[in-house]
Amino acid sequence: MTALDELVEALRRLPGVGVKSAQRMAYHLLQHDRGGAMRLADALLAAGDRVHHCTRCHTFAEEPVCSVCSDPTRDDALLCVVETPADQAAMERTGSYKGRYFVLMGRLSPLDGIGAGDIGLAALLERAQDPAVEEVILATSFTAEGEATAHAVGEALRSMGLRATRLARGVPIGSELEFVDLGTIAHALADRR
Repeated sequence: MTALDELVEALRRLPGVGVKSAQRMAYHLLQHDRGGAMRLADALLAAGDRVHHCTRCHTFAEEPVCSVCSDPTRDDALLCVVETPADQAAMERTGSYKGRYFVLMGRLSPLDGIGAGDIGLAALLERAQDPAVEEVILATSFTAEGEATAHAVGEALRSMGLRATRLARGVPIGSELEFVDLGTIAHALADRR
């Protein structure tokens, strides 16, 4: 296999990238941006070497404890459970949540063979036993797998006597009701306040 073929195969490992897209990326980098290709290679090597999981919340960090977990101004009573570091970053961008996090690094997907042992449920249950934690907010996605994950995690937490809540779902701000899907309208109606 040539170096070009190996580059294309490596790029195909990215989600949503097929053969044609991987070839376009490889050709672009080699033809128009060799400096960018080297920078990408260096960044991947550095990240692979230096980025690990935070020992408290499992997000990505270069230090043993991430900046959110080491921030003394965060509310220890709130623990927000998300599926991925990208979900945590989205929550942080809102600027409205000031508690702690736990990143599952996945979600339950029985059809794909992903069970509770594959997503860090045991580590979450251990983390949630911190006496400071008063509420665990389940902020998994609203897909079938995300709902199953929220249900399983919520049941496990409640069996331990912990308060588990779920993110509300409903009609997005600025949307026209006639264009919102029926499931979203039904959930918004059921979860009205």
